[in-house]
Amino acid sequence: MGAAVGASLRTSGVRVLWASDGRSAATRKRAEHAGLEDVRTVAALVAASDTVLSVCPPESAVDVARQVMGLKFAGLYVDANAVSPATARELSAIVEQGGAVYVDGGIVGSPPKTRGTTRLYLSGVQADRVAAPFAAGPLEAIVVDGKVGAASALKMAYASWTKGSQALLMAVRAFAMAEGVDEGLLQEWQRSQPDLPKRSEKAVEGTSPKAWRFVGEMEEIAASYAEVNLPSGFHKAAAELYQRLAVYKDTEHPPTIAEAADKLRGR
Repeated sequence: MGAAVGASLRTSGVRVLWASDGRSAATRKRAEHAGLEDVRTVAALVAASDTVLSVCPPESAVDVARQVMGLKFAGLYVDANAVSPATARELSAIVEQGGAVYVDGGIVGSPPKTRGTTRLYLSGVQADRVAAPFAAGPLEAIVVDGKVGAASALKMAYASWTKGSQALLMAVRAFAMAEGVDEGLLQEWQRSQPDLPKRSEKAVEGTSPKAWRFVGEMEEIAASYAEVNLPSGFHKAAAELYQRLAVYKDTEHPPTIAEAADKLRGR
């Protein structure tokens, strides 16, 4: 996602830097293909930048912000990670206490290749300024009215359904297989909800290689629900389901629905 966001900015002529130290060969290849300029270290990146855009697993968002602010960054800091509104406010405090300006963000969709597929939602006092360079590229930036945390809240609401429902569909198939009624379930779905058989298979195919990334996101969604006194157990369970599929990290050959069902049952 980070390389794709950078590539979108490059279409507007923006100079986009990244730091390769400690990153994988695959990440380096994506960044090079996107036309990003490697300055090797985060310190060099911070020193040369007026805007820092953080795109990382949600469990790393706070550490990244602290690292950047520890380098005396004083520009615009945009956190575009899948974090709860409460975590967004925590990030805002870290950034603003360090002397920079915080903009809350949330990305909805897959890494953008064509315009209209993926949105970057933004909130905060400088959200318009951050949105402007995205006008020409495949990633569409949309400013959300409201205080810091509004963009993150929208992302949490959206992902609580998309990734949450995929986890539920996979669990339903695993349960049906465990009880020996999977064929009967598929026949009933064909009659009453004919899109679900294929959706359940697509859920396995699409999420298994990325399941490790969704664990933290589900935990942030659970925290978001709890903060407004909604039950959070469903998304905590979704986090556990994705954790059980983490063995397929970055696989080029996703498991079958039966293989995934075994993993989901801890077998």
